[in-house]
Amino acid sequence: MTKLLPSPFSSLLAVVFISLISIVHCCSPSDQTALNAFKSSLSEPNLGIFNTWSENTDCCKAWYGISCNPDSGRVTDISLRGESEDAIFQKAGRSGYMTGSIDPAVCDLTALSSLVLADWKGISGEIPPCITSLASLRVIDLAGNRITGEIPAEIGKLTKLAVLNLAENRMSGEIPPSLTSLAELKHLELTENGISGVIPADFGSLKMLSRALLGRNELTGSIPGSISGMKRLADLDLSRNHIEGPIPEWMGKMNVLSVLNLDSNSLTGPIPGSILSSSGFGVLNLSRNALEGTIPDVFGSTTYFMALDLSHNNLSGRIPDSLSSAKFVGHLDISHNRLCGPIPMGSPFDHLEASSFSDNQCLCGGPLMKTC
Repeated sequence: MTKLLPSPFSSLLAVVFISLISIVHCCSPSDQTALNAFKSSLSEPNLGIFNTWSENTDCCKAWYGISCNPDSGRVTDISLRGESEDAIFQKAGRSGYMTGSIDPAVCDLTALSSLVLADWKGISGEIPPCITSLASLRVIDLAGNRITGEIPAEIGKLTKLAVLNLAENRMSGEIPPSLTSLAELKHLELTENGISGVIPADFGSLKMLSRALLGRNELTGSIPGSISGMKRLADLDLSRNHIEGPIPEWMGKMNVLSVLNLDSNSLTGPIPGSILSSSGFGVLNLSRNALEGTIPDVFGSTTYFMALDLSHNNLSGRIPDSLSSAKFVGHLDISHNRLCGPIPMGSPFDHLEASSFSDNQCLCGGPLMKTC
């Protein structure tokens, strides 16, 4: 049988093919340069996560927290979390601590779709404004650091952005008007910063948003009416701000909204009956405001609250009897109001402690051990 020898042409094709594979899977030199500059502005002394970021290794294959497009070799993801179940954290037996700042060189990673640099506790400085030029960004998560400055004014340029998490930093300034043009945004978390000003009137333009967590800031003004048109909003937290005015009736008619935290603001007026009669809420916290009037007698067999907190307001009158007909109320706190009369019998009152009713004007019965 004649043995066929490879032709010079086929050998050349094989060399070219192997070379192409090598080229495709190697980290882009410009991206590796940008990552080195990014690393040079950060210091992580305990876990050694940057030890893998070596000049002699491919950033797409061996660098901790880096992912690339397998076809182009461009860096697509930086995923560095200071709290993780990754082996490097398990071995060290501790969470991470990183200092430094975000180098503007990160903006040279033009294929970047995810920037996660969260829970390191010590990263400071401002978010580079040029980050808004990264058109492919879908995730920005910088939570749990000491970042200062304002949300980039042109954040609205990131038309693919789905997650923006800047919680637990030291940021200031107002919510930029361009933020409400982020049509793909699903998760917005700005909790525990120093962000001030009013919530943009067109906040409801964020039609895809399911979580809006803006608590523990310095926000002022009233709750924008445009929020009523947010059909996907399931979790709204405006707690510990300076929000004023009444609670809108339409808030109880939002079909998907199940968690509403409005506590520790300056809200006034009565509690809308629609909020308490809604079968969609699981958590409702209206405590520490200046709400007045009676508690609406609108509870029914579809009412289901894992937690209902109306404490520290100016509510008066009796506890509504219909609350006994609720399907479930796990935690109830109506303390520190001006309520009067007997505490109804049965569930949920039979499993609550006296602290849930304390410091009212003339409540009696039930766990208060006070005869009516």
